[in-house]
Amino acid sequence: MDIFTSLVAIVALVIAIMAFQRTGGIHDLRHQMEELSTKSDQAAKGARDMTADALGRLETFIRGQQTLSSVEEGPSTTQPPATEDKP
Repeated sequence: MDIFTSLVAIVALVIAIMAFQRTGGIHDLRHQMEELSTKSDQAAKGARDMTADALGRLETFIRGQQTLSSVEEGPSTTQPPATEDKP
């Protein structure tokens, strides 16, 4: 019975190897890996670009508010208080 089990296992292994070769084998796996790595690189680049754009807009928004607030505060602090001279 052990010999029969071993023969079935060997036949199954041979059939699996033949099926693997028929579907493309190692070459196909390498090609798929290259495609996936290219797609992931493109996705990462897109995410980096979107993050950089968002941070740039945030920086512009914050610096724009700082500029506006300093302009609004600027004249009130630079002008001396108005005094009236009463004779």
